[in-house]
Amino acid sequence: MNFKIEKELSSGLGRAGILSTPHGEVKTPAFVAVATKATVKSLTPEQVKDAGVEIAIANTYHLYIEPGDEELKKLGGLHEVMNWKGPLMTDSGGFQVFSLGAAFGKKGISKIKKSGELILPERLDEDSTESAEILAAKAKIDPGGVMFRSHLDGSAHYFTPEKSIDIQHNLGADIIFAFDECTSPYEPLHYQKEALDRTHRWAKRSLEYHQKKESKQALFGIVQGGRDENLRKESAKVIGEMDFDGFGIGGSFEKEDMSTAVKWVNEILPKEKPRHLLGIGEPLDLFMASEFGCDLFDCVLPTRMGRVGAIYTKDGKINLLNQKYREDSKPLEDDCQCYSCKNFSKSYIAHLFRAKEMLAATLASIHNLYFINNTVKNIRQMILDGNFASYKKDFLQRYNNDI
Repeated sequence: MNFKIEKELSSGLGRAGILSTPHGEVKTPAFVAVATKATVKSLTPEQVKDAGVEIAIANTYHLYIEPGDEELKKLGGLHEVMNWKGPLMTDSGGFQVFSLGAAFGKKGISKIKKSGELILPERLDEDSTESAEILAAKAKIDPGGVMFRSHLDGSAHYFTPEKSIDIQHNLGADIIFAFDECTSPYEPLHYQKEALDRTHRWAKRSLEYHQKKESKQALFGIVQGGRDENLRKESAKVIGEMDFDGFGIGGSFEKEDMSTAVKWVNEILPKEKPRHLLGIGEPLDLFMASEFGCDLFDCVLPTRMGRVGAIYTKDGKINLLNQKYREDSKPLEDDCQCYSCKNFSKSYIAHLFRAKEMLAATLASIHNLYFINNTVKNIRQMILDGNFASYKKDFLQRYNNDI
């Protein structure tokens, strides 16, 4: 893998670059489509590519559980089974430490914390038949790794840094990640510190094991530290001094100060290596991440929102299930060049949602993915042209409609 910076913002940490991988180039900043189980939900590889996607990321945990990394290796690896010709990434499985532990079975807990929320909700999911004790046992962390139970059949599994690297080698993505612990934003500071030290030890083990394999895959280390400035800067320094090919910025944030945390990190990480902001992808976040030095960012929102009829437009999000779209003969967005907008109307796609037709999710997801990718491509071009600040202002004024 190689990363070349083409142009930097005159003020700030942002830059435009080219990331070269064994399966092609990625022009950065770039949005990474989420292909959790080796597919971008409801879309074919051709539809994903036509939406402007250059690179995708798959989920190590889910593919290990089903169909199995050894099986995928026998079938030729992820690129082969997905029929995806471009670059691929896989995460480390570390996020499942959080999602199968602190967040399992709980409503409303994510890696993004709303301002003012201080503790975990006490109530479990109303649909859950399991006790709090059983839920707490879903993931057990020790110095060596994490024991968790499969969400499919309850079988026990143990992930270590070395196990995560082995799985990702079998999957065969161009870029893989070191094993880490993604903590809940509700955890106290003393636990955040404990988890950070563990993540740094796991990063070192992941790197040393990966280097013994002499793999052509690029390995990214992950910066953690939650919302605490000292922990974030410590992690950026420790991880940044290790011989990783690039870096991921992970963990939990408070929405209102995410940009501050990203800036803390990217002021310390080596400038010449690529940075990936994990799990972030709202339009406002894309501008923030690009401005403060992130080169890649992934998020499930374009397709997740698309599956429920929520549509991105330059004038903000719309809900196709609203009554007013039943007879709206215009496309989802007037000046959009995606397949859905060039061929179908709001009223037709709204009808598909009401009729519960699968095509609804496909057409909406195509548009949302195109919208996000096109926005990021425009951000990149504005960095190259020296017009980023004015483009950001104009876009956000129209999108938010209240600035």
